[in-house]
Amino acid sequence: MTQPDSRRWIVLTLLSLTQFILVIDVSIVNVALADIQTALDFSQENLQWILSAYTLTFGGLLLLGGRMADIFGRRRVFLIGLVVFIVGSALCGFAQSELMLILARALQGVGGAIISPGALSILMTTFDEGAERNKALGIWGAIAGVGGAVGVLAGGFLVEYLSWRWVFLVNLPIGLAVLFLVPRFVRESRGEGSSRLDLGGSFTITGGLAALIYGLTRAETDGWGDTITIVMLALAAVLILGSIAIEATVKDPLLPLAIFRNRTLTGANVVGFLLGASIFAMFFFISLYMQQVLRFSALGVGTRYLLFALVIIFAAAASQALVTRFGVRPVLAAGMLFLIAGLAYFTQIDVDGTYPRDLVPGFILAGIGLGFSFVPVSIAALQGVQPRMAGVASGLINTSQQVGGAVGIAILSTIATSTTTGKVDNAVAAAAAAGNDPQAAAQAALPQGLVDGFVNAFTVGIGMAVVGLVCTLFIIRKVSAKEAAAAHAAAGV
Repeated sequence: MTQPDSRRWIVLTLLSLTQFILVIDVSIVNVALADIQTALDFSQENLQWILSAYTLTFGGLLLLGGRMADIFGRRRVFLIGLVVFIVGSALCGFAQSELMLILARALQGVGGAIISPGALSILMTTFDEGAERNKALGIWGAIAGVGGAVGVLAGGFLVEYLSWRWVFLVNLPIGLAVLFLVPRFVRESRGEGSSRLDLGGSFTITGGLAALIYGLTRAETDGWGDTITIVMLALAAVLILGSIAIEATVKDPLLPLAIFRNRTLTGANVVGFLLGASIFAMFFFISLYMQQVLRFSALGVGTRYLLFALVIIFAAAASQALVTRFGVRPVLAAGMLFLIAGLAYFTQIDVDGTYPRDLVPGFILAGIGLGFSFVPVSIAALQGVQPRMAGVASGLINTSQQVGGAVGIAILSTIATSTTTGKVDNAVAAAAAAGNDPQAAAQAALPQGLVDGFVNAFTVGIGMAVVGLVCTLFIIRKVSAKEAAAAHAAAGV
């Protein structure tokens, strides 16, 4: 039975609030790392695990969370995930040691992995496919795009005027309000069919994704030749290939391979992976450029992201209307073109750069690209998917973007770091040969070395976005929502 309009939009508001705290929880922590390191006496090598512990469990469990929502009830699983996330946030806020904070961040990731696909599948089953769902996903996409920028601003403000603990505790009032209101407005739903959970597929897919993300994290910090990095990436390959074999033979698979008969869904996930690889890295390197080269404070970095956030809001609002009128493929292609243009603009950043000259035009271009990309790629990932597979499809697109982000940051960080190291080493060698102070030469060469590294990373990021554009044009089919639904209902997907 279709829900009344007022109830549906209240549901969307609650889901969007939840999505907002999940998205900002990644970026909001970045600006608090220095204060956390001082307060809890974090070692430098363990500091990155404040970020990685969350990413590891969040990215690794998304598919399992989506399938659990389909089997056990989307509202029920969503609420369980929200409770886990709230408890994890509270433990983070009151952490007294390195280990306690890292474990609490991992618990937050578990909650997020359960919440995110559950929320998107509730949205999918609440709004009918077509203009109505496109509008809802437009709001959802705007929240997702803006969250990263707002998180930096909010983190800067909280650290500057309150305490680093509030970057976690701020989740509590929002989470508790949603927890109280969801049972009043969201109806329970679940996928039709088997109530059995594919344990073999769950273990291999979840373990494979977790090993992949852990290996990529190690590669970022310890290098691609690190023994543990190699072992974890090899283990990930074995587990993921094993999961494919299991999913092809079991009766009720965690990830039914038949879902990939939906060409638009498949294309959307490929593009989502490449979009995550380029966008996550862009946020990462622009933040470093503003802090390490332009010497902006944490709050200064946050306020300068406001323009980016506003552009994303307006672009996402426009994109849902354009998708309804012209279809997914042309809007997504336009978004990828704008993103490519934004990344290309960032390749001209300078050591003596200024915010208006070096960043504002790129923020506008990339903001339009992000708004025009996130909304249609989400719509495409759910287009033609039957309600019984809503959780799986939602978990799949979230996983594609998260794993893409991990891959992008690992690869592009390696490129940036090796470039910077090479520039500094060359300067030190030249200074030593000339009888000058090597340390002073290294300090003088570092800013330009950082910029050169960022530029090379953006250049490779452009290549990833170009591949995403090609996939958009040649994999995603130009079909209406009704045609896609009919085709895949006939295929039994």
